[in-house]
Amino acid sequence: MIDLETIYKAHERIRDTVVKTPFAYAPRLSEESGMEIYLKKENLQVTGAFKIRGAYNKIATLSAQERSCGVIAASAGNHAQGVAMAAQMFGIKALIVMPESTPLTKINGVRYYGAEVILAGSNYDEAYGYASKYGNEHGMVFVHPFADEAVMAGQGTIAIEMIEAMNDLDAIVIPVGGGGLISGMASAIKALSPKTEVIGVSAVGAPAMKESFEAKKAIDTTSVRTIADGIAVRDTSEITLKHILESVDRIVSVDDEEIANAILFLLERQKLVVEGAGAVGVAAVLHDKLNDLKGKKVAIVLSGGNADVTLLSIIIEKGLIKSGRKMKLTVTLVDKPGALMQLTEMLQGLNANIVHIAYDRTSTTLAYGDANVMIHLETKGEDHQSQIRALLKEHRYLSSEEH
Repeated sequence: MIDLETIYKAHERIRDTVVKTPFAYAPRLSEESGMEIYLKKENLQVTGAFKIRGAYNKIATLSAQERSCGVIAASAGNHAQGVAMAAQMFGIKALIVMPESTPLTKINGVRYYGAEVILAGSNYDEAYGYASKYGNEHGMVFVHPFADEAVMAGQGTIAIEMIEAMNDLDAIVIPVGGGGLISGMASAIKALSPKTEVIGVSAVGAPAMKESFEAKKAIDTTSVRTIADGIAVRDTSEITLKHILESVDRIVSVDDEEIANAILFLLERQKLVVEGAGAVGVAAVLHDKLNDLKGKKVAIVLSGGNADVTLLSIIIEKGLIKSGRKMKLTVTLVDKPGALMQLTEMLQGLNANIVHIAYDRTSTTLAYGDANVMIHLETKGEDHQSQIRALLKEHRYLSSEEH
């Protein structure tokens, strides 16, 4: 494990730079899960994620000569912003290599801190390969997002803050991608509170670390695909795996649907904007991956809040449909004056609010003289939607529903 003194030294270095983020009871989540849940809100950290902790600690431990060469990093976003901000604070050059699919909000976040951005590769590992080669060729110091002791020690400072605030936690649930966060945190947790269970949560679409943990050897995967881009790591680091095998008790996984549900739950019930990687712990709790913890005192790390707005809007839209608050219908009617008005007046009578409507009379599947009307409705739940379906059937409308 990483030496506890090393983590405490990192804590002293970053104390005046990072935010001591809120660590608070979550009543709605506790009620939903049957556990006593506390959330460590690193989504409210400066730069919007925990990564500034490790990045700043790493750069702070470099010599003046090393800093003068500048730093380079590869990242899907949060580590990039952490390195960029830390480099700006030390007044040194930073170059960040990001995957080509990185959301614009994260690219702009990096540029805001004055760093240069290069887009290369389809995922983190390809961006890493480019950055590693570029750094060697140009004599820049590579700041690894997870496989570096100074970085891991910086991330471990989260655990110090949590345990200083609450030393009787039964379990701490932590996102797992490359393993830097959980390696640093688990080292501190097992040194300060050995009885506290350390549980990692990975994405089903990025299974390398979970499979490696279970096999007790490094296993790489051929591809990754998940909305949790912050933990979408294809290959397993031998360095972080060693720490994880020493100090992590178990790793569970959640799929994209479960992650999306957790993002929406946090947004609506906890009033927190959390990105996919940051929401995996809540997803594990909400979707019964940790049922043995019912009645226990459990802390969950919300590792970041830099959610892509485009993805967030899709998650909200799908969530409204799944929860019965939005309904998308295609209704076939006779294409004659007054037909559409008759349909809308009927829906009005049931207090269904039309938010979008489109008319199609040219589809090859339609009989001549018919038209399809695509309607999006705001509804008041499944019972309300059942009333709408029954009314359409009663008036002999042909209708289909989009799910």
